[in-house]
Amino acid sequence: MSEPVPVDLVAQTWERALKAPAKIPASADVVIIGGGIVGVCTAWFLAKQGVNVTLCEKGHIAGEQSGRNWGWVRVQARDTREMPMIIDSLNIWRGLADEIGEDVGYVQTGTLFAASSDAQLEKFSAWLKVADEYGIDTRILSPEDLAQHVRGHAVTWRGAMYTATDARAEPHKATTAIARAAARKGATVLSACAVRGIETAGGRVSAVVTEHGRIRTSVVLCAAGAWSSMFCRALGVSVPQLKVRGTVVRTSGGDDVLDGNLFDDHLGIRRRQDGGYTIAHGTMLDHPITPATFRFAFKFLPALMQEHKGLRLSIGREFLDEWRTPKTWALDDISPFEKTRVLNPAPNPKVVRGIRQNMKRVFPGLASAQIVEAWAGMVETSPDVVPMIEQIASIPGFHVATGFSGHGFGIGPGAGRALAGLLTGSDTGIDLTPFRLSRFFDGTPIRPQASV
Repeated sequence: MSEPVPVDLVAQTWERALKAPAKIPASADVVIIGGGIVGVCTAWFLAKQGVNVTLCEKGHIAGEQSGRNWGWVRVQARDTREMPMIIDSLNIWRGLADEIGEDVGYVQTGTLFAASSDAQLEKFSAWLKVADEYGIDTRILSPEDLAQHVRGHAVTWRGAMYTATDARAEPHKATTAIARAAARKGATVLSACAVRGIETAGGRVSAVVTEHGRIRTSVVLCAAGAWSSMFCRALGVSVPQLKVRGTVVRTSGGDDVLDGNLFDDHLGIRRRQDGGYTIAHGTMLDHPITPATFRFAFKFLPALMQEHKGLRLSIGREFLDEWRTPKTWALDDISPFEKTRVLNPAPNPKVVRGIRQNMKRVFPGLASAQIVEAWAGMVETSPDVVPMIEQIASIPGFHVATGFSGHGFGIGPGAGRALAGLLTGSDTGIDLTPFRLSRFFDGTPIRPQASV
């Protein structure tokens, strides 16, 4: 008989007690800051190559967005700049469980973007040119074909874009499993170990300073998600990054309405391994206005215009918290990263109610399904909704990988392999030039192709 599903199945990823490391290494070839899926996958690929790598996470592995996302592993509707990396990532995902010997919840069940209008369907159809260019079997489904993939819906769709090779996985399982695999390969993975800053010698990186002491290294990767901009600003490096809050719910089991992932104007829904569903609102994200909003406003205007219908702006505690946070801090004293171990925003009650209403509206058969867990996560975004990956010229040895804009979970393994290549100087076949941070300062037009 199967064990009952814990009520806090997802939240236990970040609500369990922290355990500080008994000791830290004196040195490492590479130090990674951040225990999300990008940092963890990078550590895994480095460890497989025999690189002495240490990963430092201020809170829990996957405690923030990497454990809170929708769990979609998709190539469909990606920005063209991300295509080589996500294709590589999908290949890694397919064999991941077998390679690391742990279940990550990966199932190839396809992704559907359902269209409520002919104009929307035409927009989806335009992406087929990208799919053809990269050999992706994406197609447009008629309402009749769509009915073979989605059951019991009460709304009328004009059709859908469908990619059968897309998949889903379980965020509360995957990143922690990869972290354990990295440790088995020789990586040092430390939680409750905040990096306060870096030291330099001769103009380049010489060490990181953690709350538990100093680790000598010549190569550092900042993959700190929503914290990356703050960390880099203290080093004199501007990283244009803002945060949006996404509210998500987990339901109990209900009618069998679909096996994979579906997005439309009302909701984003996927089947879960436990038989329930992970559901988000189809058109609502929150952006708490902070001083960074004004600092980076001009660069984010194109994305704001694109997302204006679904973005809800607010101003409150987050503004004051950021305003009061110092730009720099002493490395021998408590840092902002120790004061907030886990960025744990409350789910938006209005959004939860909207999800519930939309769930019943689209799938009446789910009316009896209970919302057993709700949470929120802060998604770090870039101005063009594409990652920022680059070695910082002013600090040789210091690298940044952030701004994955809600796409990091699916693309994480591919990003990790590409970053391991960047850090070791090996060619992975993935061109990282389109992701350079400097594109936001060298006059390159800011043109978002995809959404958060």
